[in-house]
Amino acid sequence: LMLFFTGFSRFSADIQTETGRAIRDKTAELKEMLSLVDEAERVLTSKTELSEFGRMLDHSWRLKRGISAKISTDSIDALYDKAMKAGALGGKLLGAGGGGFLLFFVEPERRAAVREALSDLLYVPFSFETAGTRVIFYEAESYEL
Repeated sequence: LMLFFTGFSRFSADIQTETGRAIRDKTAELKEMLSLVDEAERVLTSKTELSEFGRMLDHSWRLKRGISAKISTDSIDALYDKAMKAGALGGKLLGAGGGGFLLFFVEPERRAAVREALSDLLYVPFSFETAGTRVIFYEAESYEL
């Protein structure tokens, strides 16, 4: 997985309000997205090629962006297309939509090409953690009355 900050900010409450209105007419899409949860679990817990998970991400992103016009933008779509053309198998915009972080599933041999294609964005390396939530930095705040 590769994570990129788009540099676009938005008010997620505005997007969620619009999505809430639009979602009433999207029952079929929501049911399909729900069915993908079990399918994704099957892929991740079986001997199935992980690349299938990447393709599922792409499919679920296309379903999600079809729910409301505010979930994606022309700029986000262009960034997504760049990554896909560079070799990403799938991805999604995290959160409510409109900006924030793009997450992509990329085979190891295509990672450099995807990073180059999205070189204008901040690449955020990360790893998974099994120890749970921990405070890694703490600075006491002081308040004056």
